Amino acid sequence: MSYTVQHALPIYEEIFTRLPLSLELQEKVQQDRTEIENILTGKDSRKIMILGPCSSWPSESVIEYAQRLAPVAEKVKDTLKIVMRTYIQKPRTTVGWMGPLVQPDPFSEPHIPNGISYCREMMIRVLGIGLPIADEILFPRCQSYFRDLLSWAAIGARSSENQEHRVLASLLEIPIGVKNPTSGDILTGVNSVQACQSPNYLAMFGSQLKTTGNPYAHLVLRGGKNAGNVSQKDLNQAIQLLHKKRITNQSLVIDTGHDNSRDKTGERNYKKQIDVLWLTVEVMKSEPTIFSSVKGWMMESFLHEGNQALKKESIVPGKSVTDACLGWEDTKELLLQLAEKL
Repeated sequence: MSYTVQHALPIYEEIFTRLPLSLELQEKVQQDRTEIENILTGKDSRKIMILGPCSSWPSESVIEYAQRLAPVAEKVKDTLKIVMRTYIQKPRTTVGWMGPLVQPDPFSEPHIPNGISYCREMMIRVLGIGLPIADEILFPRCQSYFRDLLSWAAIGARSSENQEHRVLASLLEIPIGVKNPTSGDILTGVNSVQACQSPNYLAMFGSQLKTTGNPYAHLVLRGGKNAGNVSQKDLNQAIQLLHKKRITNQSLVIDTGHDNSRDKTGERNYKKQIDVLWLTVEVMKSEPTIFSSVKGWMMESFLHEGNQALKKESIVPGKSVTDACLGWEDTKELLLQLAEKL
């Protein structure tokens, strides 16, 4: 055999009993999901802003970030629906730390059972502060430990063409942002959204299931092949393809990071997220169709700007150990300015 069993995973009931979501927070999660759905359908004219750490570690820094973000979210709530990234799974181009779900202590051996408890407790604390939360679905088989907590979820660029992710998205009752692939191809991204919105069949829970499709699956533009895809031309192309494919609730979310944040030298620059945001706002102002189709943005932000190497002796809490992020002060100013402009 090419594997060894290291740890048994906890059963769902044990985790939900030990780390329960209160009735009050259950109702809040459902309310947040409904509000996001209403934004995607156009019933609510606000825009969504999904922001927070690239990867949610360490938990105390994530909680501190949430405590800073919550009063700002309250201040801009008439214009922006703030959803906090609590990303616990980190896709890697090759290898590397895969996030606190797999390895809650990056300097110890991976331990998924401990990671499940670590992440669920952290996410419930963020919900208790008053913020809806988002995560990326990287390991579908682990999703059931957390899906009662999420108001929004993403399928990443490396997963959006994967059939298992598409079928799971068609099953979940959560608004799902589906990223275009790393190639940057918009049509492939739209095809993925169509698959997530369509009925599917899968084997799960010891049964054959038929899903009804997820009408709140929508396209996230993140660029690709070292170039962005959020120009006026790109946005119009995406809108036309969504219409041609008869996508329900034809919505776009702009990921201001990843390949959209590359500067003139071709390097990714976390500060460029700010430029991408204002570029799309200007395009939206000039074209009503784009304004109504773009439902919001994604940004990577943490307590301290930039990122750092994962070295135990020099860790700065609240500074990303994965992708570089905007710092808190820039984030706060940006949210207030965006709310005013919108």
